[in-house]
Amino acid sequence: MQTKIISPTNNLQKIPNGMPGSKLLKTLRAILQPIPYLESMRRRYGSIYQDTFYGFPPTVIVSEPQAIQEIFTADSQLFQSAASNKILEPLVGGNSLLLLDGKPHQQRRKLLMPQFHGERVKAYSQVISETTRKVMDRIPINQPFVARPTMQSISLEVILQAVFGLKEGKRYQEIKQILTEMLDVFNFPINASFFFFKNLQKDWGAWGKFMRQKEQLSKLLYTEIQERRQQDYAQGEDILSLLLSVKDEDGNSLSDVELKDELITMLFAGHETTAIALSWALYWIHYQPEVKEKLLAEINSLNLATLDPNEIVKLPYLNAVCSETLRICPVAFFTFSRILQQPMKLMNYQVPKGTGLAVSIYLVHHRPDIYLEPQQFRPERFLERQFSPYEYLPFGGGHRRCLGMVLALFEMKLVLTTILAHYSLNLLENKRLSPTRRGLVFAPPGGVKLSLN
Repeated sequence: MQTKIISPTNNLQKIPNGMPGSKLLKTLRAILQPIPYLESMRRRYGSIYQDTFYGFPPTVIVSEPQAIQEIFTADSQLFQSAASNKILEPLVGGNSLLLLDGKPHQQRRKLLMPQFHGERVKAYSQVISETTRKVMDRIPINQPFVARPTMQSISLEVILQAVFGLKEGKRYQEIKQILTEMLDVFNFPINASFFFFKNLQKDWGAWGKFMRQKEQLSKLLYTEIQERRQQDYAQGEDILSLLLSVKDEDGNSLSDVELKDELITMLFAGHETTAIALSWALYWIHYQPEVKEKLLAEINSLNLATLDPNEIVKLPYLNAVCSETLRICPVAFFTFSRILQQPMKLMNYQVPKGTGLAVSIYLVHHRPDIYLEPQQFRPERFLERQFSPYEYLPFGGGHRRCLGMVLALFEMKLVLTTILAHYSLNLLENKRLSPTRRGLVFAPPGGVKLSLN
């Protein structure tokens, strides 16, 4: 689709300006009270409005499907995303795919894409099922446990095997421990402020601890990379072996620094988000008994002992439950922001060069004109109709859509099926939970408390 570039003479409307006031205070409110802030802004200013935040250019917040389609289908050269993603650099490093633009981004994405699709993803089915059984078998009967760290144990083991082929050993245990500790720094929503305010990124307190852990992790990854370079990595099936063997269209291999940053990106993005989504799914399945009954009936109609796991992921109600989980509680509230490199016509609005475009996943997923009673968890809505990629977008969209989408959904469905087929769980807090910030993503408060019968 061709993007219409505008001239100053075009008779177009200006984007409505959002609430005036201190950028600092608005940024803090968006960090600490994101849902009330977003919902109040949409009520006042509609589904396309401009807001300003500390450290960011003027940003248009979009939750209108037609406008989202125009953004996602526009020429990628119209946008720059790396600058607006700079807040991720302390976490993933400057050479991550998330911080590349233009041809470097296209080339890196092309290198990584095959590792997260097709037969490569299907090959992880046994690892996912076995890891789920191993982790769940360690839980004491009739003792409380918290879903999020438990699901994190599963997803972390899966991603470590997928990325490194690691199943055991000292380095494997060290990487697991450091990753978990780094993420636990952001158990308190206020600690997310470190990402948004660079002047807080000093070597003291929680941030100092985080950076020392990041340095430890980098050393472990560099050691693993260097050892692999001395081996016949062409024989390996894990992602690191494959990345060591590939070259871009200019014939260049990835450097150690580039490899390290991509590995960190995959480790964080590939397990934390999946663990949160699984925790939400377990919460909703047990919070609404009728959902659990329907899902168990579908699963129990199968012979799991002989069934190809790849058939499990095609179960319609299981797919609906996963889709509704990601709709009502998206792990990320926004897609990656895109900064305009030249003026753009967006519907009937004139958007000037230098403006950021941020699609709000949360607001789109809670539009009552698209999702009847959007605050209700109702998987059946995904059996009744198919939503467009501009109405349902838990993994973002366009040329910045999450590379790990297929693997995440595959893992989510296999883990849930394995748990529900082999274990009986009770929800220990029968109350409505609302997402709370955990770093740059959103998780269930308290992590969802359950017990195993």
